[in-house]
Amino acid sequence: MSADIASATPPAPVKTKAGGGLRERKKERTRRTIRVEAFRLFREQGYTETTVEQIAAAADISPSTFFRYFPSKEQVAMADDLDPVMIASFESQPKELSVLAAFKKATLESFDALSPEDREFERQRVELLSKVPELRGAIGRELERSNDLIADLVSRRTGRSPDDFEVRIFAGALSGAMLGFIDHENFGPEQIVRVLDFLEAGMPL
Repeated sequence: MSADIASATPPAPVKTKAGGGLRERKKERTRRTIRVEAFRLFREQGYTETTVEQIAAAADISPSTFFRYFPSKEQVAMADDLDPVMIASFESQPKELSVLAAFKKATLESFDALSPEDREFERQRVELLSKVPELRGAIGRELERSNDLIADLVSRRTGRSPDDFEVRIFAGALSGAMLGFIDHENFGPEQIVRVLDFLEAGMPL
């Protein structure tokens, strides 16, 4: 990892909307604490060298409690807290918008709602995934998950099956384009919108 990342103060993960009850709020705080402490340890001593036991101790929980929130250390890094925010925004877009236009508007709305600290957390998370060899293999699984997520969103918006040939091709093209272009050092909505604009224009070369 770069010296800049190693010395950076770890920002908090993106806040997700927990339920209004005390139990839900406590669970959300615990989950966020686990991620904050995990990323601090990743920066200070490296991803490979950090153990689940160390993360649990830093978060003041037991390892068994850790596993109630994340099935593995890998998932602490891979979990995308922007997903529920983006999904809610996408599904609220006017039906007259094209699918790509709806994704673009949802992207801008979702990032506009983030604090500077939340944006920085996401940028550093993307950078971690791109630089840690042990996590690169997980990106393939993340791509498959993204394909399924996009296909499901598109199917609900268009009324077509998520297994429809064109829906699957669309999902694969969108998630593949994002993965192929995203620059971890400048990760943000401008990059995502640029990808969406290029796809919407028919990918002219």
